[in-house]
Amino acid sequence: MSTRLSARLSRLLNMVPYFVANPGISAAEAAADLGVTTKQLMADLNQLWMCGLPGYGPGDLIDLSFSEESVQVTFTAGIERPLRLTSIEATAVLVALRSIVDLPGMVDPTAAHAAIAKLEAAISDAVPPAPSPGPPVEAPAVTAVRSAVAAARAVRLEYYSASRDVVSTRVVDPIRIVAVDDNSYLQGWCREAEGVRLFRFDRIESAEELAEPARPPHEARDADAGLDLFQDDPAVPLARLLIAADYAWVLDQYPMHRMVVHPDGSLEATMRFATLDWMARLVLGFGSGVTVLGPPELVGAVRDRSEAALAAYQGAGLDESP
Repeated sequence: MSTRLSARLSRLLNMVPYFVANPGISAAEAAADLGVTTKQLMADLNQLWMCGLPGYGPGDLIDLSFSEESVQVTFTAGIERPLRLTSIEATAVLVALRSIVDLPGMVDPTAAHAAIAKLEAAISDAVPPAPSPGPPVEAPAVTAVRSAVAAARAVRLEYYSASRDVVSTRVVDPIRIVAVDDNSYLQGWCREAEGVRLFRFDRIESAEELAEPARPPHEARDADAGLDLFQDDPAVPLARLLIAADYAWVLDQYPMHRMVVHPDGSLEATMRFATLDWMARLVLGFGSGVTVLGPPELVGAVRDRSEAALAAYQGAGLDESP
C-alpha cells in the first residue's frame, strides 16, 4: 500500500508543472504521457484540486480548469517555483537517493551519483559528506530494460522463475519500473501469460530491446495493475485450504480467495505460494485452525513437518506426566 501511495504522490507533484508546460492538453493525451488511465488521471485531478498552501482558502488551493477535452492550471500555489531544501530536507533526500540507487533499474546510476554529489556539496557546510564511491557498473540486462521502458519498446527477457526453478524466454510490453518490498521490478504485459506481471530485476538473466513499440492493453496501464505479487498466476502453485470458522480472519491477512462456506462456518479457500517450504511453515503456524486439502506435495510437507515436531517433542520427554 505504501508503494502505491508514494507512486501517486510523486505523480501528483509532477502534474502541476506538466500541465503548466502543456496548457489545454486533453485528458487522454496527458494520461498516456503520465502512464495512467484517463479514469485515474481524472481522479488525480480531483485530488489535486483540493491541495495547496497552508490556510487552504480559495486563494491558497491549486486551481484547475479540467475536463476530458482540456486541462489547464489557473493557479499553481507556487508548485512551479524551484524547490528550496533545508539542510535537513536535503539530507533526507540524499539518504533516499542513496538507497534507491542500489535498486537495479530504478534510476540511471550515473545521473543518480551526479545528483548525490550535488546534494553533498550543497549541504557540506552543515553535514560532512561521506565518501562517495563511483557509480556502480550496471548490468547490461538492466540497461536494456531501462532503455526499453524509456523508449516504450517491447523487450525480450531471459527470466529465472524462482517458483518453478526454470529460465524462460518472455516478450514483454513494458509499463513502468516499480519498487516493491525492497526489490525493483519491471511491470509489464507478458505476451506469453497474457497478463500484467512483475519481473524482478535480479532474476532477469538477459534482455534485448526490440524494434517494435510496446503495446500493453489499455487497462494494463493502471498504476496498480500487477502489483500484487500473489496474483492468480497459473504458473505459481495453488494451495487449497480448509479454514475453521474462528480462523476466518486469516482471509483479511493473506491473499486468499474464498471458494466454499460450509454450514458450520468453516470455509475452503485457495492461495498461491512461491515455495513449498514457506507455505508449509505458514500453515503449521495456524495449528488446527487451517487444514491443507491440496496439492498432495503440500499435504505431505505439512504432515512430515508435523510428525518431525511431534517426534522431537516426545523425544524430549515433554509428553510425560509429572
